Amino acid sequence: MKSLRSDNYKKEFVTAFSGDETGDLTPRQTPGVLYSKAIPTPVEQVTLLAWSEELAAELGIQKPEAQQELDILGGNYVAPAMYPYAACYAGHQFGSWAGQLGDGRAITLGEWQTPDGKTMELQLKGAGPTPYSRRADGRAVLRSSVREYLMSEAMHYLGIPTTRALSLVSTGEPVLRDMFYNGNAAYEPGAVVMRAAPSFLRFGNFELLNACKEHEHLRQLVDWTISRYYPHLEGEGKVLAFFKEVVERTASLMVEWQRVGFVHGVMNTDNMSILGLTIDYGPYSFLDDYDPDFTPNTTDLPGRRYAFGKQPSIAYWNLGCLAAALLPLVDKDQLLPALESYKEVYWRKYYTMMGNKLGLGRFKSGDTDLIAQFEKTLAAFKPDMTIFYQLLIDLPLYVGSAAEAAAYFKESLYEDLNEEQQQALYTLVTAYLERLNTNTITRQASQELMRKSNPRFILRNYLLHQAIEGLEKGDPALFGKLQQALKEPYSNKYDEFFETRPGWATQQAGCSMLSCSS
Repeated sequence: MKSLRSDNYKKEFVTAFSGDETGDLTPRQTPGVLYSKAIPTPVEQVTLLAWSEELAAELGIQKPEAQQELDILGGNYVAPAMYPYAACYAGHQFGSWAGQLGDGRAITLGEWQTPDGKTMELQLKGAGPTPYSRRADGRAVLRSSVREYLMSEAMHYLGIPTTRALSLVSTGEPVLRDMFYNGNAAYEPGAVVMRAAPSFLRFGNFELLNACKEHEHLRQLVDWTISRYYPHLEGEGKVLAFFKEVVERTASLMVEWQRVGFVHGVMNTDNMSILGLTIDYGPYSFLDDYDPDFTPNTTDLPGRRYAFGKQPSIAYWNLGCLAAALLPLVDKDQLLPALESYKEVYWRKYYTMMGNKLGLGRFKSGDTDLIAQFEKTLAAFKPDMTIFYQLLIDLPLYVGSAAEAAAYFKESLYEDLNEEQQQALYTLVTAYLERLNTNTITRQASQELMRKSNPRFILRNYLLHQAIEGLEKGDPALFGKLQQALKEPYSNKYDEFFETRPGWATQQAGCSMLSCSS
């Protein structure tokens, strides 16, 4: 185990590409460079609130004890082996081209060498302004930092590709934020998250270089990305093969989000990982009641571009933007079929995933119709998604009436069902039980498959809200319990959280709707 102060850092990205070395943090355009040097801005007092022991063990990092080590986590100390920088990229935001964006409140410290010989970028989020902060302060509040720290780790334990979070610290300084951009700004406690990923490269890194006609830089970045993260693709035709694999990874990620009911909330192209990771946790939410039109992001209203049910199609649209960025390197006639392959890959993986959620074993003719029936019926009466699928695991093999079906699933309901809804549920249950009777696997095997595919614990927004309130008041009890529960999402060990969203949370700020400031 090594100290964060050690010389265990590489500087491969900043060595490979042109950057602005001045250290000037003035917001500005930076044409011709892929990054700008950005030293974190010191804060009043760095205090450790949370530390991921499991991730630290994987990275080979010892838990900081001396204040100088803690100061690294908040940006108050930069080790000599580091080279802090903010990456420059662009993106399409809510469907419109936004031009140059870049890391406005994220600063990469360097590439940490892990015990198994790999590297992980270590990045501080909330450590002060960068040349890409535009009109912002580069800071993060405790509210948003807790959400990023807990959710990135929760997604990891759910088995979903994601960036990780190593630490959460408070800064001892207030930060002014307008939570809903409605003129009600208030001071909140400041915080910094140290997050880790093999790379934080996004679609927007490639979009910017193409938009600026920096085609040589674009080729260099693509070649570097392939050699570093897709080394099995080296050789003739590697750029096209690279894009195809990004398509497949992205499709797989969307399937995983749909599996657990995760809604990202702001799927701009600058928030799409080139490695197929879940990245940039802002106004996200898990589904409580099953609603394909649900978006947790106030900025996404009223169009609901990034609603739960639209995420797979938005990923396809975003991949189209990436394909356009690669046109200087690959012929359009080759890129288009690769892009179109997304649909086949997504639906193949989606139906396999849904078959696992339903415990269907080997896929049969008619299963796609049954899955569509589940989607339509659940959208009609909106049960709690997580609890509904948990109850489905132990559904009796005989249900005698519509009233009996409604009574069995009552624990998952937010409202009592009318007669029409009860009948629709009974029709669904009857069709499902008929399909189970033809299963090629045993009932026990079917249930085990379902338990592995359907989480029992999810980080609901109202729980996060309560944990944040507790921390702000000096009570870390719920935060600590959630930090443990998220590590066992398929277990019944934390069934104290196995309940529908309480009524008070429906309209509570920070529980139902959030903003990009979240």
